[in-house]
Order: sequence, then C-alpha cells, then structure tokens
Amino acid sequence: MDVAVIFGAGNIGRGFIGQLFSESGCEVVFVDIDRPLLEALNARGAYTIELVDNEGTGEVRVGPVRAIHAGDGAAVAAAVARARIMATAVGARALPAVAPVIAAGIRLRYEAGTPVPLNCIVCENLKGAAGILRDLAMEHLSSDEQAYLGDHVGFVNTVIGRMVPPLTPEMRDRDPTLIRVEPYKDLPVDRSGFVGPIPGIEAMEACERFEVYTARKLYVHNCGHAVLAYLGYLQGYAYGYEALADPAIAAALGEAWKESIAGQVAHYGVEPAWLRAHAADLRQRFGNRALGDTVYRLGRDPIRKLGPTDRLVAPARLAEAAGIEPRALARAIAAALCFSPPADSVAMRLQERLAEEGLDAVLAEVCHIEPGEGLAALIREQYTALRS
Repeated sequence: MDVAVIFGAGNIGRGFIGQLFSESGCEVVFVDIDRPLLEALNARGAYTIELVDNEGTGEVRVGPVRAIHAGDGAAVAAAVARARIMATAVGARALPAVAPVIAAGIRLRYEAGTPVPLNCIVCENLKGAAGILRDLAMEHLSSDEQAYLGDHVGFVNTVIGRMVPPLTPEMRDRDPTLIRVEPYKDLPVDRSGFVGPIPGIEAMEACERFEVYTARKLYVHNCGHAVLAYLGYLQGYAYGYEALADPAIAAALGEAWKESIAGQVAHYGVEPAWLRAHAADLRQRFGNRALGDTVYRLGRDPIRKLGPTDRLVAPARLAEAAGIEPRALARAIAAALCFSPPADSVAMRLQERLAEEGLDAVLAEVCHIEPGEGLAALIREQYTALRS
C-alpha cells in the first residue's frame, strides 16, 4: 500500500486531507506533536469523520492510519522517504519547523536513488506557501540534493474550502480522534507545482491559472465569512448561520459578493457564472447549523483580515478598478473596525489604535487606504453610521 505523509493531524490534516488520501488507497501517516491524539490514532489504526449538515449526520471511517511524533526526526524522515504523496497542514508559522525533517526525508530518497517523484500539497493559509516551504527545505540540502529535489520533488499550492470548526472540549474528551466537517470535499491544486505525473487523489482537481482559484477562495469564501462575522457581531449574533438568517445581513452579503465578483471578472477575465454559482453554493453551506461556526471564529484577528491583500480591502480595490463603487464592501470594512470581543486581543489592540490614532491613520497603516481616497470616504461614512 502506498504511503501518504501528512504534517499536522488537526482540522485540515485529519478532517480533510487524511480522508482524501485514504480514499485514494494510501496508508496515512500523520506527524504531529499532540501525544494523546497520536497514541489514540496508533491504538485504533483509524479514526472517524462526522459529516454534518442541516439534513443530518453521516460517518466516514479513515484508515489505515498511523502517527509519528514530530520530535522523532529519524522516523519522520523514513516515512517521507517511503511516501507516494505528502501534505502539510501545520499553520504557516510552523513551516520553518517542518522544513528540516522534510529535507532529511528528501536526502534519504536521494541517497537511495529513488526515481519516483514525491509531491507535497501545502495546505497553509499563506500566499505562495508552496514556494516558501520549498525554499526552506532547500536551505538544509547540499547542491546535489537540491538538484535532486528540483527534478523529483514538487511543492503544490492549494486552497482549502472545507469548513472544519473546532470541536468542543466535551467532544474532544469523548474521542480525541473525532473530527466534524461539512460534506464538501473539492480540492483544487496548482497543476504547475507538480513534478512528474500528477497523482490520482480523490476529489483533487489540478488547475491551470491557479491564481483565479486563490482569488475565488479569498474574495468570495473568506470575504463572505467576514461580512457575516462583522455585521453579525454588531447585531449580537453568536453564529454565522444566525447572521445569514437576518434579511438585512443576507442582503448585504449579496451586495458585497456582487461587487467582489464584478471586480474579479474584470481583473481575471473569468466567467461571472462560475463565481456566482460558487457564491450560491457557499450561501447554502454558510447556513449549516450543525457546524456551529461562530461569529467570533470567523471574525477574530481583524488586523490581518483588514490587510490590503486580504478578504475585504482587496476585492474592494478590484471593484474600484472595474469602475464599481464598493459600498457594501466598505460597510463590511467599517464593521470590521467595530469588531471588539474582549477575548480577541488583536481586536482589542485595533480598538486601542482607533482611539489613539484615529480612523484615517488606521486605514492608512492597516489597510493601505489613504484619507483622500474615495474608498476611505465610503468607509468613513459607514463607520460613522455603524457607531451612531
């Protein structure tokens, strides 16, 4: 049986990629630091995914699986040396930590003269993550080993669309291997990142012009979540599906998507029907009550989410470039500037900056929107209205 190595046994690794690799006929080997989880996976040799939506619950058994502690570098490198396919789902900040052991596995493949290519799908919320991980791994290899990597190892960008909210502590105590997810399981990947024949992986689509899929994820999916989170927070909703059920917020979401889609169509030359169909599917999926996706989770870390290349400001800029006034996106940006749950230290820091520096300074520093711009005027108008 082919071996598939996944760095990270969390929501995406266990809740999505593990399922796809298993359904593709692989033994899945997880690498993680969570000892109780690793022990449970090794004891059972499998785990259960609950597929939940408003119609009910189903189950998928994922196996065979085994798990290795990330600190056991020799065992991890040996697994990489045997792998047919690999993935990371560790969080962007952890990539420097996994790169050396990936390099050690590549070194073993080089020393053994392994001719079979290895491709690594990099499932991280970071633009250009595959190239970043490739460069990090190269730093730990000799010139000959680097040449081998260039010919035999691919690093592949992807965008993750499956929603996997965190489990409650009670669920985790009951079964540390359990994961609850929505049924959606499409995995678009960047065709240009592969080395050798593209492996047959369940639900994986190797795409040309991958930048349009990245834009769709950020400017439709993530943008929609942000609209629900920030407008929903102001109305006191706890869950995203509650915000979606509010007619005014649902209408605002539709307007924000209309602006974002028009900007993407103009900039990327994609078919509007393709993006509209995706938005319609997301609207239904966002209403999944069984996932229990909270407004807090969707909105937390607003400084990052208000960045100039992120889910609200970037599509507003695309809309502007297409000659469209992004009023709905400006309202969502203004609502994000009002997001202030005490548990989110980043949100509280943003509120401190607004109080100390003022709106115009924050827009310029965080969003790269200058005070004299039309977009700043729209946001200023909406911000004043939301705070009144």
